[in-house]
Amino acid sequence: MTTPGTPDAPHAHHAPRARSRAVVPRLSGALAHWVTAQWQRRGLLAWLLWPLSWIFGAVAAWRRVCFRRGWKTSTRLPVPVVVVGNLTVGGTGKTPTVIALVAALRAQGYTPGVLSRGYGAALSRPTEVGADATPEAVGDEPLLIARRTGAPVWVWPSRVEGGRALLAARPECDVIVCDDGLQHYALERDVEIAVFDHRLGGNGFLLPAGPLREPLSRRRDASLINDPYGKTLPAWPNTWRLSLTLGHAWCVSQPSLTRALAHFAGRRVLAAAGIGAPERFFAALRGAGLQIETLALPDHYDFAANPFDGVAAEAILITEKDAVKCLTWSDPRVWAVPAEAALDARLVSLVVEKLRGYPTV
Repeated sequence: MTTPGTPDAPHAHHAPRARSRAVVPRLSGALAHWVTAQWQRRGLLAWLLWPLSWIFGAVAAWRRVCFRRGWKTSTRLPVPVVVVGNLTVGGTGKTPTVIALVAALRAQGYTPGVLSRGYGAALSRPTEVGADATPEAVGDEPLLIARRTGAPVWVWPSRVEGGRALLAARPECDVIVCDDGLQHYALERDVEIAVFDHRLGGNGFLLPAGPLREPLSRRRDASLINDPYGKTLPAWPNTWRLSLTLGHAWCVSQPSLTRALAHFAGRRVLAAAGIGAPERFFAALRGAGLQIETLALPDHYDFAANPFDGVAAEAILITEKDAVKCLTWSDPRVWAVPAEAALDARLVSLVVEKLRGYPTV
């Protein structure tokens, strides 16, 4: 008999009352993904919202003009800035891209620091993500980046103030990687990388009729396409595929314990993800040979309520972004699956070339 509490033990069933708590994230997640699905086609909803997208586009364009003409202030930090962001709403793979870019810049002799907005964090000032930080205090993505890279990571909605605080505390940093912030024009940048997933620009409409924050024609230095389905790359300048591979899973209640994904083959597995496009995670697990049931949670789901209560699964596989919010859990069925990004060498060369041309201030 397997002893409850060991990593491979099936979890005991909970009472029906606890089981009902999983209904809320299922419903809200379903709504979010329904809206996302509508943005992939020019259906009735998209056309009804299309006039509003013109208003959104006009406001966004006017804002860009204000920064370009100097009517709004754009600040240059004393080190070069690389922004990794997206033109669409929702997750596309920016966090693994930032992690991989930090490693690539270190290999080129740089000492990078990372800036992030800290989505959902309870912030009162620019804050460094420390070893004892919590996702509630600094946000899930910054915490994951800090844990995976060991680089200085600072969070604050104003990237300019955050960057100044980072450089004051860590003067050895000679380049800043900005996690998201393509539309944060108050901070001047030297390299812009836009990350897309398999949905690309969806139906091509701006918000709220489509997923675009800015037109696809917006200038950027490079585009990365995170597509597990292997579609043909769009004919955009400086466009490369973002290769993501899944690493060995680690047990959330016992992080030193790892297992290859093949360990979960033939078991009853639930895959859950609170990311912008959970189907990418599910497709990657299926590609690794696993048969899974799935639970799509809302992006940045806080795990304040346990969505797995009453779930009869032998193993529950989640993303590392979700796992940083579950580190105090004792459920031995929950395993985090890391996603490792591989950057095209031509992208790294492009970034380094632009950094070497950084103007002194």
